[in-house]
Amino acid sequence: MQQTVAILGGGVAGLSAAHELAERGFSVRVYERKPVWGGKARSIPVPCSARDGRRPLPGEHGFRFFPGFYKHVTDTMRRIPYGANGNAFDNLTVATRILLARSNQAEITWLARCPASLDDFRVFLQELFTPLGVPAAELSYFIDRLLIVATSCSERRFAEFENIAWWDFIAAPKMSKAYQAYLGEGLTRSLVAMRAEESSTRTVGCTQLQLLYGLICPDRVFDRLLSGPTDDVWIDPWIEYLKKLGVQFCPGNRVVAIETAGRRVTGAIVETVSGGSTITADYYIAALPVEVMSALMTDELKGAAPSLANLDKLETRWMNGIQFYLAQDVPLVNGHAIYLDSPWALTSISQRQFWTNVDFSQLGDGTVRGILSVDISEWQAAGVLYGKGAQECTAEQIKDEVWTQLKQHLNVGGADPIADSNLVAWFLDPDIEFPNPGTATNAEPLMINTAGSLQYRPEAQVELQNLFVASDYVRTYTDLACMEAANEAARRAVNCLLLSAGSTAGAAQLWPLEEPAFLKPLQEVDRIRFGLSLPHHLASAS
Repeated sequence: MQQTVAILGGGVAGLSAAHELAERGFSVRVYERKPVWGGKARSIPVPCSARDGRRPLPGEHGFRFFPGFYKHVTDTMRRIPYGANGNAFDNLTVATRILLARSNQAEITWLARCPASLDDFRVFLQELFTPLGVPAAELSYFIDRLLIVATSCSERRFAEFENIAWWDFIAAPKMSKAYQAYLGEGLTRSLVAMRAEESSTRTVGCTQLQLLYGLICPDRVFDRLLSGPTDDVWIDPWIEYLKKLGVQFCPGNRVVAIETAGRRVTGAIVETVSGGSTITADYYIAALPVEVMSALMTDELKGAAPSLANLDKLETRWMNGIQFYLAQDVPLVNGHAIYLDSPWALTSISQRQFWTNVDFSQLGDGTVRGILSVDISEWQAAGVLYGKGAQECTAEQIKDEVWTQLKQHLNVGGADPIADSNLVAWFLDPDIEFPNPGTATNAEPLMINTAGSLQYRPEAQVELQNLFVASDYVRTYTDLACMEAANEAARRAVNCLLLSAGSTAGAAQLWPLEEPAFLKPLQEVDRIRFGLSLPHHLASAS
């Protein structure tokens, strides 16, 4: 008889766990509070935008970003059939450029290099960051700090860097405004959606390096983007495949309690439009975001699973998207644009150049020819138009403010790519809600790794015998709240479940983060120094 698994949550983590389990012969049911699947990765059809039999305009929670170090989620995509003989991974397109835009200044475009030694890497970083106009001595210091992280052993990263805020590690309080704005705040907010002042050096430093390795390693890529709306080219084919494997999908089920007896979960109570009920299974995987799981943590559940008792100490921030629909396409750059002087930490993708198989004439009213998808990573800083944080603005004010910040960065030197006359429509992520004027709320915030927060994050295996956790707050190699971490956490939860169930099925594969080979000897030297309670050799020399 098949063993049953109830997966609580239908985002990337829940779907990833369902995928691994169904392929291994388990009977799987996925419960989700919303009527749609994919969580923060889903597409969102723009309401009332379709005309004359066309499809609605495609909206997104935020544009999808698949850096080169994403191994887990892309492996899953390779196992999702798409079209006659393809798979969902085929729908990823490599981006070739990164645009750094600054307010009323010339743009900077990053291209790939291929260093083979630490000195080469230093020169690469020098060339990469010099155009930002940071004083030479300060830039040299910042590069040394990056190289310290790059050449440190994992033991030092966990023991020391985990507990230091990136802002302090790079000595930002002592540096120039340009250093603080570009190397401290700008890159951190734009690349990893975190605030340098509070985020762990281990997370920020290692993630920034992973992104940079995508630029320097010949066998890696910095960035990949989907070739169409997320649901069309990934989520919908995924759901279809999982249904063929026998996965049952149960939308409209909001988990309100997890019941335990001794060391086992006995049921999960859910609420639906028709009332409450209790779902039971042999095993349970909680694939819920941290703010939802934290709200379920009763004293009884904390006592049964102490490793989950401190979830309320993990912090969240906002990162949500807005789409601008254009009468004429504005490609900008074949990849990401980062707006370094934007107080709201904007990044964008011009979608049409990647959506090569999308017939734009069949979207909305047929007049849209381009989509500029923008992510807002800073919601508290005052904007340039209204002097308020995005959280204090109305939806219309958010649109006006983002549009203005784009103009400041892109309409430079006589160019006018952002023109009011070109704007057909716009769409703000509906997770941003406005219960009262000037007080926005966010239905799906993003967990951030603040300095010292690792101690509050559990492994996928908790103290209960038949409950496992799969979410981006779980301890993973990825160590960042993103699709990759959610998928990896799901694989870890499945592997723990397989052991508990006595299954003979093979484990789901896991990949540690890769680093260039020329760094390994230096990391081994640092491991020896760390074992002798000595500082990193670059730190002791500076």
